Amino acid sequence: MKKQARNKAIAIFGGKQIRRHWDEKNELWYFSVVDVVGALSASDDPRNYWKVLKNRLKQEGSEVVTKCNQLKMPASDGKYYLTDVADTEIILRLIQSIPSPNAEPFKLWLARVGYERIEETEDPEKAIRRALATYLKKGYSKEWVNLRLKSIEIRKDLTNEWQERGVKTNDEFAILTDDISFAWAGLKTKDYKKHKDLKKENLRDNMTNLELVLNMLAETATTEISKKREPKTFPQNRKVAREGGGIAGNARKQIEAKTGKPVVSGLNFKKIQEQKKLK
Repeated sequence: MKKQARNKAIAIFGGKQIRRHWDEKNELWYFSVVDVVGALSASDDPRNYWKVLKNRLKQEGSEVVTKCNQLKMPASDGKYYLTDVADTEIILRLIQSIPSPNAEPFKLWLARVGYERIEETEDPEKAIRRALATYLKKGYSKEWVNLRLKSIEIRKDLTNEWQERGVKTNDEFAILTDDISFAWAGLKTKDYKKHKDLKKENLRDNMTNLELVLNMLAETATTEISKKREPKTFPQNRKVAREGGGIAGNARKQIEAKTGKPVVSGLNFKKIQEQKKLK
């Protein structure tokens, strides 16, 4: 395994190494449960701690254990062994079952996030204000944040329109999104994320101003065409999505012809920030 790949397969928490694996197909990080338990419990024998905890959770009827998978991960001897792993959601649920001072900050954070989500359900404006504050805190410009918030509104309008036209499943939403993305950018969502060297990060959060504008144009055009056509079947919805994306695709080509530069950028937010520091 290359050094770079090895580094990406290790996360650090409190000075402890947490082995992890990126599932490219499902776009999920899987973490070694024993490593997480060891870091949070401060146990001298994390394997036995996890064994006891696992049995307790089973007796309580918790589905956390059944949702853990097994993957081969490197051990201290350099060999690979089957290891219990879990994605981020299951790890967060597991943390709540560990009575340790190290786990308390995570429990408090989970409680705060849950409370904020309840508040946002009652008052959606709070979600907008929190999103604005979060983006600015991360270092995004006010101009970009305004575009991003507008893009969220446009996306919501589009998904509402799709639901009106009989689109129900996540897979169908993903296919239509890919149709729009490919029509305007020449890349499906996963390929677009690879182009920007992204994993779990949100694609739109890593778009340039111009990419965001064209993506909004593609989704707005799709929404308006759909309202006019009122597609009755999924294939008809796909045709509309491609047409809407194509309008932004034509704009992209015209911009590229005038500027001589590609619109679809390989830059992500992290790289853009690094470039700013060098200037």
